[in-house]
Amino acid sequence: MVFGRTDEMIVAREFDECYELRQVCQDDAEAATAVEAACFPPSEACTLPIMQERIKQASQCFLVGIERKTGKIVGFINALCTDESTLRDELFTDTNLHDPDGENVMICSVAVLPEYRRQGIARSMMREFLGRQQEQGRKQAILTCVPGKVEMYEKFGFTDRGESESTWGGEKWHEMWCILN
Repeated sequence: MVFGRTDEMIVAREFDECYELRQVCQDDAEAATAVEAACFPPSEACTLPIMQERIKQASQCFLVGIERKTGKIVGFINALCTDESTLRDELFTDTNLHDPDGENVMICSVAVLPEYRRQGIARSMMREFLGRQQEQGRKQAILTCVPGKVEMYEKFGFTDRGESESTWGGEKWHEMWCILN
């Protein structure tokens, strides 16, 4: 990671002392599903079978944050790749839409357990995740979020495209995008 300011380097060093970021493995499916259930309402949360399938089909688009002291998964980002340019609801449930060579990465979940929030975990995961996707040649990262999260994602480098066509979980969503290459 490249940081421009001394305070960012200190924060990064402290983060690295407490947490590890790594690609998901199949053994992480149950823990990731539990994190998802703690972070999203049942109408939006990924089920264990879909989580297992996402890991099987798209592990290179799945980053987990682990507390070093306990080995516990405290957060993750998972996504699917496609040549599509908007995140449609079917991407949340149909992993067959994943194209490993797709030019865009569609982020399905950004989740951090409530008791671990406000420690920079989501920001650090997003920075690492976007860097990995950029290295793989992806053009854009796209996600949807509730209106209350727009400002957070803007701080992560995303731009608000406005209200999304998505109706996933019965919510109103904003579509956010970030240019990678």
